Amino acid sequence: MIRSYLVLIVVIQSIFVQDIFAQRYGTAVGLRMGNNSYSRTIGITAQQRVFKHVTLEGIIQSDFDRNTTLHLLIQKHNPIISKRFNYYLGAGLSSGWEESFLKVPETNQIIHTYGNPTTGVDLVGGLEMTLANTVISVDYKPNFNLSGREEFYRSQVGISARMVLVKSKEQDMKRRKNKREKRKKGRTPIFQNFRK
Repeated sequence: MIRSYLVLIVVIQSIFVQDIFAQRYGTAVGLRMGNNSYSRTIGITAQQRVFKHVTLEGIIQSDFDRNTTLHLLIQKHNPIISKRFNYYLGAGLSSGWEESFLKVPETNQIIHTYGNPTTGVDLVGGLEMTLANTVISVDYKPNFNLSGREEFYRSQVGISARMVLVKSKEQDMKRRKNKREKRKKGRTPIFQNFRK
């Protein structure tokens, strides 16, 4: 089902949109609510556009009881209909302290442990829309455990609302200004060498 939606999104994107910016923001910060079969979390999310169509996202989330995680993701954004509505795919690393469940086959007993330091790899896919300086997104974020938790795979569905702090136009203007200043500093007037 998810594969069908992704194929539909790619087809629509290739028909209606050519080469335009996928985001209307440079920097956005806000709240993220996540839900999986083990816990419901709330956290802080921040996104920073680093290249055309590419952002870095940092997430700190907790259920304020047994699970607290940190995530750093790199995401590639692609417009669907306009630069205000796009989909994104990405990957990253995660770390935190989580609960774990271990089933003992001989006794059919489940051992529940808390505060396990964990490290893992995340994938992420989602949709986002920018409206009135607010970025609303819905994503699916599977996590593959590398150490610290008995379960290899957990997934989470999240909803985020971020306030735009720096618009993409402002960020682009600042970059162009910095490049111009660097070029000016690198130039020396032609007659300056003759004065010495």
